[in-house]
Amino acid sequence: MISIRLDGAAELAGTVACPVGTAEGESAAGTPLAAGTPLAVLPSDVAAEVDAFLAATEHKGSAGALQTLPRPLREPSKVLLAGVGSGDEAGWRAAGAALARAAAKESVLTVLAPADLTDAALRGLAEGLWLASYRFRVAEEKPEAAPKLAEVVVAVEATPEREAALAATRIVAGHTRFARDLTNTPSLTKTPEWFVRQVRERAGDGVTVTVREREQLEAEGFGGILAVGGGSVNEPRLLELSWSPADATTHVVLVGKGITYDTGGIDIKPNDAMQLMRKDMGGAAAVVGALLAVADLGLPVRVTALAPLAENMVSGSAWRPGDVVTHYGGLTSEVRSTDAEGRVVLGDAMAYAVENLGPDLLIDLATLTGASRIALGKKTAALFSANEELIGGLTAAGAAAGEPLWRLPLAEEYAGDVSSDIADLDNAAGNPGTITAALYLREFAGSLRDRWVHIDMSSPAWSASPDAELTKGATGWGVRTLVRWLTTVA
Repeated sequence: MISIRLDGAAELAGTVACPVGTAEGESAAGTPLAAGTPLAVLPSDVAAEVDAFLAATEHKGSAGALQTLPRPLREPSKVLLAGVGSGDEAGWRAAGAALARAAAKESVLTVLAPADLTDAALRGLAEGLWLASYRFRVAEEKPEAAPKLAEVVVAVEATPEREAALAATRIVAGHTRFARDLTNTPSLTKTPEWFVRQVRERAGDGVTVTVREREQLEAEGFGGILAVGGGSVNEPRLLELSWSPADATTHVVLVGKGITYDTGGIDIKPNDAMQLMRKDMGGAAAVVGALLAVADLGLPVRVTALAPLAENMVSGSAWRPGDVVTHYGGLTSEVRSTDAEGRVVLGDAMAYAVENLGPDLLIDLATLTGASRIALGKKTAALFSANEELIGGLTAAGAAAGEPLWRLPLAEEYAGDVSSDIADLDNAAGNPGTITAALYLREFAGSLRDRWVHIDMSSPAWSASPDAELTKGATGWGVRTLVRWLTTVA
């Protein structure tokens, strides 16, 4: 990760970035600058050039917009004019992302910041820089293609409050990048056992790691996880992480779908639908990343993360359409589609949490349905709950983190569709697919039905192209939202 440090006496040499806003402060030419960032902080000749350049380019200061003023053979040698919009956290995040890309070939970047830079603005700037500079490659990268930006100096006083905000942002961004790594890794490598090993190596002090392998899953009755993972030589796991500080008064259980590869099983997917199925454990990556961040931040809230991990493959031992699966706790599911596997493993983990862990709140995240993308597009996750307080808290956290959520209804007129003639539940009740999947999962929430949230984040878990702080590939969606929300729960 890029090194970011605060230095109010930073030398204005090399490549310098100047924030441009849409609301407050103006240059002599009437072009808006971020509040508190007068051109007077630059040498007078540089300030005059920047002032004229802003007017000539008609820079509007919109969040993430960027113009470059080259000054060869002079210092600073380049000035980047980065739009911060209204100057809120989201605007600074967009500016940070734009700067990470524009300055990728520089070794050091100095960012001019207003003297009253808020902690939220600093967090946004740092998140944008750290997340937009993320890269994932399996093959070794050619030196000339690799980014060179190693240090960003924010020219603002290094107060204890700002240093603390920067340190916390680094933790959350680092675990978001870890979730991206987990999700981006090809499934030839990413088996359930491999996933567990990565998390063990990452877990710090105070985090308890428990892993159930096949024999224990069989002995304890995790029939859903075993059925989905039965067709693969890479055996399933149930990964359980726990953070339990002494001063915690609330216990939150996070459950994340962990299908390390999804062929669809015997109801096999077409080739084009399988191309990105390494991302089908994005929910597991998110809940693991969030718990590890919470532990590193030392938040006073008890959190348990459950990741049911399995590979949904085709073989002579694979589960079949028409089978009846007995879940942990005794509920049964008729298998109408082996490509509706995520809800089956989640059901086991949710039932286990309700029966054994005594949570106050239960949240599940899953790359569950393509129907959610049809309903909400590429960037917004679907949220289901009957608890207005949870809906409001998570929606607000997602908006602040730049990970929007939209509530969809737990429409009771479809509740009967998830029942089966020969079992308790039908695992593929049909359209509206995102809603019937949520209604199916609700059956496993048991006594926590009124304190449960389901988040279908299939689309926003992956970005087809670079976009603000997102890079092409896995987004690590959910880590930032969950941590922000858990901060309010604590």
